[in-house]
Amino acid sequence: QMKTKTTKTTMMHRWQHGGSRSKFCGAFGSPAAWNRQIIASTSRRNHFTSTAIASVSNTNINMNNNNQASSPSSPSTSWDGTSMSQAQFMERDTVLVTDHNDIVTSSATKKDSHIFNPTNPRGILHRAFSVFLFDASTSELLLQKRASTKITFPNVWTNTCCSHPLHGMEPNEVDGVEDVKDGSVGGVRNAAVRKLGHELGMDKGELETMSEEFKFLTRVHYWAADTVTHGEKSPWGEHEIDYILFATIPTKNSLALNPHPEEVDDIRWVTQSQLLQMFDDETLLFSPWFRIIANKWMVGGGGWWDDLDRTMNTNAFCDYETIHRFDPPEEHMGGEGDAGPWLCDPE
Repeated sequence: QMKTKTTKTTMMHRWQHGGSRSKFCGAFGSPAAWNRQIIASTSRRNHFTSTAIASVSNTNINMNNNNQASSPSSPSTSWDGTSMSQAQFMERDTVLVTDHNDIVTSSATKKDSHIFNPTNPRGILHRAFSVFLFDASTSELLLQKRASTKITFPNVWTNTCCSHPLHGMEPNEVDGVEDVKDGSVGGVRNAAVRKLGHELGMDKGELETMSEEFKFLTRVHYWAADTVTHGEKSPWGEHEIDYILFATIPTKNSLALNPHPEEVDDIRWVTQSQLLQMFDDETLLFSPWFRIIANKWMVGGGGWWDDLDRTMNTNAFCDYETIHRFDPPEEHMGGEGDAGPWLCDPE
């Protein structure tokens, strides 16, 4: 296993090994830093929570009355990111429900899979992906700030693009065991192309070329209640097995971006040192999945970001067998289902 240098932003690391899998806990930075971030966002969360739930509920009523809603088993081939609201995405998108070993077992709406309640304290485990796009000439990483209108984890800085493969799409977005085993993951690649075009307005032709060069590195299983936005009894959260994809372009100067305003509030190209400075900025919020990936594998010396050529052109950092698992920091536990430590043993 690759060890990460301990820095101010990579505190509380703890590994546990068991069989062919490894568990990872912490790595979100100090609890004090997370507390400061939560305090900074508390003033807006109550209004946002009630607005978001009302929006999804009203859309559900309207869609059912008009017979327009797709059931979890309905094909999503007519998916059009330009014509749907955030609430409609929650109702219509059908994510890939998996078991603990990432075997697809069924489907669920995006809304149902992200609801945290006493019946499903951590929502429903489903498949996801996270794309990290780099400028090869400067080694800068493209970040996005999730839009304030997002229902889950709004206003947070995160990696280039993070979303879900869906059922019933054309081209297919469902990968089987062999696709993961050999690292091809064509379904996840197709989903990444779809969402990069939707969220960042990237050119379709350029995306199709880029998809062939995506580097699938490994998988991360995590969960987190969205308590920063919606309070300690948040009805929303994430519970995902996240596929990590790296990509590079020769230079950012040749990349035309047109971010979708309901998806992205801001974008920023950053070096490693600039990202660390952002992590130290108490006024900024970050997604929990981005922090875990960055702190575990990307910053602190000897990580994927230090030698992009090696990362992209060899399999030195590829691990298709292990599903790295972690619980969130205490500040992202709870939610409406009062979820506590689960993937990692308590300290």
